[in-house]
Amino acid sequence: MTNLATESQAGKASGDDAGKAQQAVEDEQSASADATAADAVDETDAEAPADAETADAVAPADEDDSPAEDAEPEPAEGDEAEPEADGEPEPADEVEPADEVEPADEGEPEAEPEPADEAALADAPEVDEDADAEASGTTDDEAVAVATAVLAPAAATALAPTAELSSETATAVATATAPADASPTFAWAPAEPKPKKKHTAIWISAAAGVAVVGLVVSSLVLIAPGTSVAGVPVGWLTPGAAAEAIEQRLAETTVVLTGAGEDAEVTGAELGAAVDAQALADAAFAQHPMWNPTAWFAATDAEIELDPAAATEALREVAPQLYTDATDATLAFDAATASYVSTPAVAGAGIDVGTVQDAIQAAFEAGEKRVQLDPVPAEVPAAISTETADATVAQLNGMLDTAGFYVGEERTVPIDRATLAAWLTIAPDPENGAYEITADEAAIQSAVDGLPAAVNRPAENGAVITNSAGKVLREEAPGISGREVGDTTDFASDFATQLAAGNAVFETPVTEVAPVVSTFARTVEVDLSSQTATLFENGNVVASYTISSGLSGTPTPTGHFTVNAYTRMQDMGALCYNPAAVNSYCTEDVPWITWFAPDIAFHGASNFRSRLGFPQSHGCVNMWNDDAKFVYDWTARGTEVWVHA
Repeated sequence: MTNLATESQAGKASGDDAGKAQQAVEDEQSASADATAADAVDETDAEAPADAETADAVAPADEDDSPAEDAEPEPAEGDEAEPEADGEPEPADEVEPADEVEPADEGEPEAEPEPADEAALADAPEVDEDADAEASGTTDDEAVAVATAVLAPAAATALAPTAELSSETATAVATATAPADASPTFAWAPAEPKPKKKHTAIWISAAAGVAVVGLVVSSLVLIAPGTSVAGVPVGWLTPGAAAEAIEQRLAETTVVLTGAGEDAEVTGAELGAAVDAQALADAAFAQHPMWNPTAWFAATDAEIELDPAAATEALREVAPQLYTDATDATLAFDAATASYVSTPAVAGAGIDVGTVQDAIQAAFEAGEKRVQLDPVPAEVPAAISTETADATVAQLNGMLDTAGFYVGEERTVPIDRATLAAWLTIAPDPENGAYEITADEAAIQSAVDGLPAAVNRPAENGAVITNSAGKVLREEAPGISGREVGDTTDFASDFATQLAAGNAVFETPVTEVAPVVSTFARTVEVDLSSQTATLFENGNVVASYTISSGLSGTPTPTGHFTVNAYTRMQDMGALCYNPAAVNSYCTEDVPWITWFAPDIAFHGASNFRSRLGFPQSHGCVNMWNDDAKFVYDWTARGTEVWVHA
């Protein structure tokens, strides 16, 4: 701190001034010291900013706002007062007060001193705070901005009882030893800074609390320390990070093919190695959470799987010398037998993928990133096996056996075997280990165009014979429905789709044409008076024939009868069967017999009659043979016969 009392200033002091200085000290004891000290302490407790001026820190409330160094120094009140008689020592020498104060910084105006009874010396220069801080070892925040100037002659220790001074004022007093020439020396002394409150314990407690909370929260989302999954440490990790660690380790695990493999290397990623890392990580967290110390330091296994296709491709790429290609099975249509035949597949050779999977599994579980393996040879099957070719041949030959356009169960338009084979294209599909069947839609269309002529047919009308009541007695013609092919626009594309699926039976949609069935109600009327037989159909006369009925001794019975039986030819008369018969006859080979009453019938008589038109029979209705045949064919069992005179 700058020493404002220089020797040049001390030389100006006088004895009268020394007395004034003594009076100032007494005033300091009695009145002003408490106020000044209180102001200084208040300023210290408030920790005034480092850039505040020293004079401002001790100026009374009614002081001018301008800095102390800008005011002209004035004598303090009481400078002329007489010192007290009791116990007051005489000053060793006359000291003149410092009338002029050199400012700390050149060019600054001189400070105007404050009155002594105010206990503030306005002649204090502006303090260089940075320099003070360096000299005293204190920081800006800890510096005390209060400094009190005290005149201290050589015998100052006996001036007044220091016990009457307040502790705050005492801390502001700085003593100075008079030089050898008895000139007084002036010095500035900083007030003792008030200790700053320490909050270290609070901050340490808060940090510890945060750490504890963080540890608790972490224990709820982290896997327990010491936990491993298939040799991969996952302790202190979240399930997501653990899954990534597992996948990373598996991808980086390397298999070195020794021996014939010529030390070729392939990684788990290249082999298509896979593991459900997320599920394993989730299970590890569920079973071994960090918050449960009893679950710490646990190990679980994981099953590694290789993609056979990816593994084979990767191994073939790094060790091609260990692979030979397989030959796929083939098939073709043999024109000589009109059938499909197959050629067997030939297997190749390569590395057993299973042993590679076992090696990478063992390395993974052991926590090793590299593992050596002597390749184990294995048969590499053909993409299209012999079994696949044979099955496809059987399917194709079955299609040849059944190919055609069907109407119901009937194969209405068969398709020739060679024709169907020409429609089909059989292409190998190695990726799926099969054959792909396609059909030529344009070629099929030519067969579709001929369908109407081959399938369409008209209906065949039918006829039934009934009695007069409408009861059907016989079906004269069965009646056959007709059919017509409808719109054939999509037939070719639909059939091509079926053939590609292995189905050569095309159900041809047709429209049925129903037949017309005619009904014929037929009756026969025998008029004995006119010796005629008339045939009626639906009330209309169909034919009328001359007959010969029975003699009076063997008359033809009259009434309503129905046809009940037919005999193509027969011998008639008891004598034909019994030579001893009396009053009998025998007529051989009587044709076209239509029975309608007991032992009475229509039959032919051309063989034994020369003429007809009168009664001459044994009761039957004789007719010429052709007429008898017509009645035989035209009537039916149940046809009504009316005989009357």
